[in-house]
Amino acid sequence: MDKTKINKAYNDYKFMNSPAARELRILSEYLEPKARLRRNKVQDTVVFFGSARTLPRKEAQKRLDTLKVSEKVKPGEMQKAEMDLKMSRYYEDAVELAKRLTTWAKSRYKPHSRFIVTSGGGPGIMEAANKGAKLAKGKTIGFNIHLPFEQEPNPYIDEALNFEFHYFFMRKLWLVFPAKAFVIFPGGFGTLDEFMEILTLIQTEKVKKELKIILYDNKFWDEVINIEKLVEFGTISQQDLKLFKTCSNVDEMENELIPHLIKVENKSRLLK
Repeated sequence: MDKTKINKAYNDYKFMNSPAARELRILSEYLEPKARLRRNKVQDTVVFFGSARTLPRKEAQKRLDTLKVSEKVKPGEMQKAEMDLKMSRYYEDAVELAKRLTTWAKSRYKPHSRFIVTSGGGPGIMEAANKGAKLAKGKTIGFNIHLPFEQEPNPYIDEALNFEFHYFFMRKLWLVFPAKAFVIFPGGFGTLDEFMEILTLIQTEKVKKELKIILYDNKFWDEVINIEKLVEFGTISQQDLKLFKTCSNVDEMENELIPHLIKVENKSRLLK
């Protein structure tokens, strides 16, 4: 028998992509990011969540201007373009906040290794966060997920820190595990899922480290969810409302995040 034609199990592509090897694929989505983050000296992160559909202001304005001179506008198309332009401010604010945080972190850690701006790797708010960090010439991470729509990696992620996951739960693990703060911009089902899961992990003490969770733009979130009502119904406690904060502009966000990150830094020094 020609032994050169016999594949080792881990080199058997058909096996490794079969149901029988699912556990190995799951484990690889834990071990490979762990090794790569360590190799790139990533100590911890600040994670941005938000809608994949939020457009940059210039693009949103261009789409609206095109519709205004078009002779064929579908029902609801103009209203959507107007809303896209209104929502585009969140993209610009995410760019600015990520840029400020990265500039601050880079000034303290050389090489840049701490509080690295991180996103889910896709377009919209995720792209804005990575873009802001890139404008500040810092490291930036994208934990992307393979989806049938919306989720191609954005062009601002560091090549060495551009990850793509198959399993949502492994992606979530890496979004949470190195994180020291979460910024929750306006978003849809995915953003709500991420926000609620983090709250649940902290409330149930499955995550015990000190995390700052901030919802961006009081007005948006007050219209979308009424968490205070859960206290009234008795399904959460009054104390649970202290698990997160809300801010209405970039300055407020910066003033909440940086003192928290300095506190985290000082605690890590005490532990060494």
